[in-house]
Amino acid sequence: MIVVHHLNNSRSQRVLWLLEELGLGYEIRKYQRDPKTMLAPPELLEVHPLGKSPVISDGDVTIAESGAIVEYLVETYGGGRLVPPRGTPEHRRYTYWLHFAEGSAMPPLLLKLIFERMKSAPMPFFVKPIARGIANKMLGLTVDPNLKRQLDFMESELAAYAWFAGAEFTAADIQMSFPVEAAAQRAGLDASRPHLMAFLQRIHERPAYRRALERGGPYAFASD
Repeated sequence: MIVVHHLNNSRSQRVLWLLEELGLGYEIRKYQRDPKTMLAPPELLEVHPLGKSPVISDGDVTIAESGAIVEYLVETYGGGRLVPPRGTPEHRRYTYWLHFAEGSAMPPLLLKLIFERMKSAPMPFFVKPIARGIANKMLGLTVDPNLKRQLDFMESELAAYAWFAGAEFTAADIQMSFPVEAAAQRAGLDASRPHLMAFLQRIHERPAYRRALERGGPYAFASD
């Protein structure tokens, strides 16, 4: 039995979604973030040395990292589903977006979250203007321009293709769901980029996505 070590409001939600799309049986072991630090609880260290989620266990196999989990599940249990045939342009796009999600899309979104929190974090009053100035400068010089460039790029790709890998829905769309959802929550993604917003609406309407939400519990990113 596949066990998903599931952290609330995290990337592990898309692992549940993939399992639902593949129609696989699985067990969920739920973990809650620390309400103050928002970090994963120490119990996850018993599952994997990094103590983070998502992590899955499948018999004596333990796999961390979203992309590695997606590849393992599709290759082991997919039977050719949710992945384009190898050697095709669609498969090259599939591989690109599978890795783009965490390699390129998430770092500036994480920096956005950190610097925005820095501006309102508790600190001595005489430090606040300095911290706020540093955060605003970093956001203005690097983070926000990079986010705009990436969102514009993703928007243009979805203007040309129905899904990230091409005409068909694939596991790359599941992998890309989290950064697009995070951008809608944290980075100003809105109706000015209609193709990305339409992508969110389409994935949120998928029955497997809805089933994963029912099993995984509250998920703050599940809104268009």
